[in-house]
Formats: sequence, C-alpha cells, structure tokens
Amino acid sequence: MDTISGADFALSHNKADIPARNVRKLKFFSSIRTKFALTFLAIVAVVLVLINTFFLLVTRDMIISFKEQLVPVQAANIGNHMEETFVSLSEEDTETVAQIVSALDIAGGMQIAITDADGTVLYDPEGRSLQEDFPTHHIETALNMYDVFIPRFHDGAFLTSALVPIVSRGEVIGVVYVFDMDTDQGEMLIEMQDMIRTISIIVVIFSMVTVTLILWSVMRRVDKIMSAIESVREGEYSYLIAMKGSDELAQLGDEFDSLTGKLRETDEIRRRFVSDASHELKTPLASIRLLADSILQNKDIKRETVMEFIGDIGMEADRLERTTEKLMSLTRLDGQHSNELVRADMKYAVEATLRMLRPLASNRGLILRSALAEGCYIRATDDLVHHVIFNLIENAIKYNQPDGSVYVRLEAIDKIVVLTVKDRGVGVPEEDIPYIFDRFYRVDKARSREAGGSGLGLSIVKDTVTELGGKVKAERRKGGGMSFHVIFDQYEE
Repeated sequence: MDTISGADFALSHNKADIPARNVRKLKFFSSIRTKFALTFLAIVAVVLVLINTFFLLVTRDMIISFKEQLVPVQAANIGNHMEETFVSLSEEDTETVAQIVSALDIAGGMQIAITDADGTVLYDPEGRSLQEDFPTHHIETALNMYDVFIPRFHDGAFLTSALVPIVSRGEVIGVVYVFDMDTDQGEMLIEMQDMIRTISIIVVIFSMVTVTLILWSVMRRVDKIMSAIESVREGEYSYLIAMKGSDELAQLGDEFDSLTGKLRETDEIRRRFVSDASHELKTPLASIRLLADSILQNKDIKRETVMEFIGDIGMEADRLERTTEKLMSLTRLDGQHSNELVRADMKYAVEATLRMLRPLASNRGLILRSALAEGCYIRATDDLVHHVIFNLIENAIKYNQPDGSVYVRLEAIDKIVVLTVKDRGVGVPEEDIPYIFDRFYRVDKARSREAGGSGLGLSIVKDTVTELGGKVKAERRKGGGMSFHVIFDQYEE
C-alpha cells in the first residue's frame, strides 16, 4: 500500500479552492481532424493531377514521336523521286508529277501536295486553295532548304504536317507537302483521358469515404479520451476508459486507466491521512481544552488538583508537539535531494543514538545490546540516518515487555550494509505486518497512545530508507517480539 508525503497533507485543499484551468477552444482549421483530412485530400489531389496530366502528355508525345518518324520520311521519299526525275519543275510537269506520286506506295490517309520553286501548286488531289489551306509561310521556309514538321492535336485528331524541299543540282525546285489526319489515335487518347477521369472520380469518392471512416474511428476514440480527462479533472477518479484495440490509442487508454487508478488510490490515502492527522491533533487539543475549562469553571478547585491538571495539560502538549514534529519530518523528507547526500558512518550514528536512548531504556528496565561492525558507510546525511536509527530503536523500547531487551546489529556483507533491530515485545500479528509502515497505523491504538506513540515513526523510517535507495522489512520473532532489517548499498568512493 503506497503512502503519501506530509506535503500532501499540507497542500490538501477543497476542489473549490483549486482554480479551474482554462481549456482552449478548437478552431476549425486548427483541429487535428481538419488538418488530417485536408492533408490527405491534398495528397490525393496532387496524385490525381499528376495522373491526369503526366500519362496523357506521355501518350501524346509518344504518338507525336511516331508521327515524326513517319510523315517526314514519307515526304522525303516523295522528294527523292522528284529529284531523280526533274531538273526543274513547272506547270507543264503537272501530269508527270501526278503519275510519279500515283506510282508511289503512300500510307493510307495521307494527303500529298507538291509545289514548284515559286510555291505554285503542281499537284493536289484535294484541289485546295493555296492562300486558304496551305501554310504558305512554312512553304517559304521549305523553299529556303529547311525541313518543316508541324504536329498538333485538334478536335480529337492528330494533325501532322511535313514540308520537305525538292533539291536538284543544289537548287530548290519545289516543295513536298504531306498532311496526315489520324482520328484513331485521337480517339484512343480521348478514351484514355475519359477512363483516367472516371478512375480519378472513383478514387476521390473512395478517398473521401476512407478518410471519413478513419477520422470517425480515430477521433471518436480521441473524444472518448478527452471526455475521460474532463471527468477526471472534475474529480471523478473512478472513471475508466477501457479502450479497445491494440494500437497507440489503446495503449494511451491503458496508461490513462493506470493513472486514474493511481490518482484514486492517492486520493483515498490523502483522505485517510487527513482524517487520521486531524484525529491525532484533535485528541490532545480536546484534552487540553477540557482540562483548562475544568480549572476555569471550578473556582473552588484545590491547588493540588490544579497542579495535576496542569501536568496533564503539559503531557498532552508534549504529545501534540511530538506529532507535529514528526509530520514536519515527513514533509522535510519529501523535499530531500540525492545531490545533498554524502558519506555517512552508520556505526557512529548507531552509537550516538544508543547513548541518547539508554536512559529511556533504563527507566523501562530494558537492556540495550549491540554488535556494530566497522566500515559500514552509506550514501546519506546525518539527519536522515538519525531518523531511521532513532525511530527503530525508540519503537523497540516503547513496545517492549518489562525487563526485556533490545538488540542492535550492524554489519557489511557483499557491498551492502544491514542494520537489524530486534526486541522482545508483544510483536505484531502477521496480518498487520504489511500495514505497520502506513502513517498513523496502530495495531493497538490504546496501547500506542499510552506508550506515547504517534503512529508516524515507522512511516518516517520507510520514507527515509526509500529516499536513500534502501529497503526495510519487518518480521515476527520466534518466542515473541519483532525484528526490523534495513538494507543499504555500501558507499564507494
């Protein structure tokens, strides 16, 4: 069973005395769920934009690259045949040009036109107008001995034009113009675009549904934790989340339940401590008031009785002083820091304590015996060591049998220091041993008060030993009495 410090008693307040903390209000865009949803949807949007643009652009560029290998080659092939046949071109060669083109293996769907060196159309089965249908500035570029390639995508079709100069004996005698209109590839690209758009819509809908479900699942559990925190903040320490699952939120819920369990246990200990402390302080105060009132209200009281009452008042005041001093000792223990600890000689401290308590033992007819080894050094302070030794030996003296004995042994074994205090008193029932280190715990309250005990001595021992990193245990002795063992690590330079 855990104990709480004297500081908890000093700092205990009512709930009304504790100012409520201001809890910030969440704004829409500062909420985790909003940030998560917007981030997720932004990532999906970026991916979909890339899919809708990258793949379409790549496909379009592949088709154009294929056309660039096909149409200009076809135009160059026609130009080569013209070069082999003509030294120059004129309108008189129109029929011959038509015969040559007809004899060539032209890919289906391509439109052919041939001009002379002046740009006059000599061959055009479509009968188009030079000014309206031919790219005259591109023809001029070709007449200057430059190849021209013009790809574009329009109205669902790939429109590809290639112009190649016809050169004979180093001079340009005309231009071959090849035009290709490919609707099949255009339809394929449009179908791919529609398919990707449909997939994108499906992905958007699926993503929205998915993020909604994820947010609902996660935030529902987060809201449950927030609600639990609010309940605990209001003082409902018995609140448990019992979070299902095996993820981080489930672990957080388990930690929260463990924390509330500790808070509940601590609050119960605090309440019991405050109740016990109030009772311990109230009893001597009530006795002092009763005795003082008896003196004040009885004018004919005898001097001997007054002196007896005053003596009783002094005894109750001493008891009150001892209780408050031990409460203050517990408070000071809670404020100790390990960096204040130095090397402490346990043998010297035990010998000093035995000298101090020997008169008390003699008044009770007890024998103090000891066996103290050399070199028993621990990391502590003189005050902390005194708390442990004094309370153990004083406790053994107060709760001993008349004409009994107290035996103190100090030894160093395998780099540990062991302090043992044994008595021949009435002992403690086995079922009460786990609780004797609790504050204000008494096995026999009437006998403890008669012996002058406050119920805090063993609590001081336990808290001090724990503060120093040691261990303390108690056990019944065969034949009656108790044996207390305190174990510390031996001090090493």
